[in-house]
Amino acid sequence: MPDLLQCDLPQGFAHFPLYYSPDEQAALIEAVKVAAIQAPFYTPTMPRTGAPLSVVMSNFGPLGWVTDKSGGYRYETAHPKTGKPWPALPKALERLWDDVADYPARPEATLINWYREDRASKMGLHIDNDENALNAPVVSVSLGDPAMFRLGGRQRGGKTHGIKLFSGDVVILSGESRQCYHGVSKVYYGESALVPKGGRINLTMRRVNPVKS
Repeated sequence: MPDLLQCDLPQGFAHFPLYYSPDEQAALIEAVKVAAIQAPFYTPTMPRTGAPLSVVMSNFGPLGWVTDKSGGYRYETAHPKTGKPWPALPKALERLWDDVADYPARPEATLINWYREDRASKMGLHIDNDENALNAPVVSVSLGDPAMFRLGGRQRGGKTHGIKLFSGDVVILSGESRQCYHGVSKVYYGESALVPKGGRINLTMRRVNPVKS
């Protein structure tokens, strides 16, 4: 069941604490390790400035979200460093989407963010709006160290709600919340041994293109 404390949060937000069991979490981490052989983690950079992001990234699926100084935020069919296609979405994540997304097509991109302690990784408040299918939800899985997730409103600034996410938690941004600012203000490093070399892995499933009628 979703977290009952979400009643004061924007419409369409859902939090499923400990959706995945410890064994299921370990299986997802193993899938990430295998994927990183084909699509290694890399450091993306900000548009215009070229400043590095604090997280390192990879992707599952036919499309991957990338960013760099010259091209900005976008989706690409191949890894920006190797030129190879992204690895396929694991079946466990396909099932998750089918169970919770309430959308008539599978996700096209699943961003893999690794928040590492040696980089003091976090994620500033932002809106996921590089997609053409903004009516589709964003479905996110937390693995490893806990993190403080912040959810605000549709305008930058103002009050944000803090929700501590633990390994195995699932979050959904749909409806009104799909266009709300959100981010990760803190990672509680060293509280989980799930991720090799430590830190937090976040898997974010997105539909990029609308379903053709």
